[in-house]
Amino acid sequence: MREKKVSRLTMAAMMGAVAFVLMYFSFSVPVLSPFAEFEFAALAELIGGFILGPVGVFEIVGIKLLLKIVFKGTQSMMTGELQNLILSVAFAMPAVLYYRRHRTKKAAVIGLLIGSAINVVLAVITSLYMIFPFYIKLYGMDWASLVAMCSAANPWIKDVPTMVAFSVIPFNLVKCVVHSIITMLVYKKLSVPLKKLIK
Repeated sequence: MREKKVSRLTMAAMMGAVAFVLMYFSFSVPVLSPFAEFEFAALAELIGGFILGPVGVFEIVGIKLLLKIVFKGTQSMMTGELQNLILSVAFAMPAVLYYRRHRTKKAAVIGLLIGSAINVVLAVITSLYMIFPFYIKLYGMDWASLVAMCSAANPWIKDVPTMVAFSVIPFNLVKCVVHSIITMLVYKKLSVPLKKLIK
């Protein structure tokens, strides 16, 4: 029993480290967001969460962010890390909970859809009331200049509502969909050898 617990914690640490490494494989998508980077850490969070359960999601995300703070520091006085924590858990947790209750491929898809919806809603809230206000204050900007930056990349953006509609929502939705598709494609192949590590 103790050996299994140690193996489980080792697995969580390993997946957290993988999630941290995947944060480096990032790229910008200016037409969707001139601020956020598209990265693939959620793959490790989803796959690890499906194997380890809800607690595993918190462990993996927590380890990822701890490693990020230790090795890269923070450029947002922890607001970016807090948003990352909220959105990562919001995406992975519903998927994991729903899948572990039904244990079918269809359940995994439904769980990922639920997680995606919750993630997008929370992305809007945290962007409007936490991230954007922080950067406005940090760089001495105002909402109009922030909108102008987004409008330069995407002419459909004219004000805050269109910034949400054509930047925040599509960026996070596309990110969730891409992660969901990749997870569904690789989970079975990866889960078999990974599960053997905690038996």
